[in-house]
Amino acid sequence: MGIITDIFLPLALAFIMFALGLGLTGADFLRVLKQPKDFLVGAISQIILLPIIAFILIKIWPISPELAIGVMIIAAAPGGVTSNILTSFAKGDVALSVSLTAIISLLSVITVPFIIITSLNLLDLNNVQNISLTNMALSMFLIVTLPVILGMIIKKILSNFALSFEPIAKKISIFLFVLVLIGAILAERNNVIAYFAQAGLITLVLNVVMMIVAFYVAQLLGSGVAQKKCIAIECGLQNGTLAIFVATTLFGGGVYLIPAATYSLIMFATSLIFVFIIKKID
Repeated sequence: MGIITDIFLPLALAFIMFALGLGLTGADFLRVLKQPKDFLVGAISQIILLPIIAFILIKIWPISPELAIGVMIIAAAPGGVTSNILTSFAKGDVALSVSLTAIISLLSVITVPFIIITSLNLLDLNNVQNISLTNMALSMFLIVTLPVILGMIIKKILSNFALSFEPIAKKISIFLFVLVLIGAILAERNNVIAYFAQAGLITLVLNVVMMIVAFYVAQLLGSGVAQKKCIAIECGLQNGTLAIFVATTLFGGGVYLIPAATYSLIMFATSLIFVFIIKKID
């Protein structure tokens, strides 16, 4: 298991983020200046509202501190790359989805450590793990931010290669995500049923509630229908690989990564149902 968590997991996450970078251009970042309202609604929903809703749930839900931290880890994670695909299926704003995924993924080097450490302080669990904010941010920069930047550089200087390799890279990313998820579940196979029983319902509620809240927040703040669909999906699909990486790196995996595993399994089913429901909304 040491080789999987120490070598395969970081490499898998780095490749997934590299694949994201291959699909990005400067326009994806400039779009934020052109659509600041839609971007801000999506970013605030994901970076602020999602962790707040998760924190409220873990305070009222009878779960262990380890699972509570695990829920906060998945809530802190940025959107997953598959959110762009599902946004397209839902006839949402794909360009906005790409911008949200890219920028929030880059910001996660700051937001994820901040949310997790703040959660530990609020839960009075500082003694669980002696976490260095700097070390955590540095690790995430090397595994998350650097590969995205490298992917963008390769797209810029080797555009033909990037254009042909990007679809393949996305398929490899999905395959790697599935392997990481299976590995995480198998690592806890002796306790997996008990853990899923404890964490499955809370992660389901978090996922569904957040998509509904994000949809209506976007509606309240006047975004268009395509933007509402995008923001709701972006807030429902989290980067499970990153959450598993954080849970493993900081807390040694185990029960801490179970919420990330249950959420990752649940989110595709709920998101597909959500897409089916909102696809017909014009």
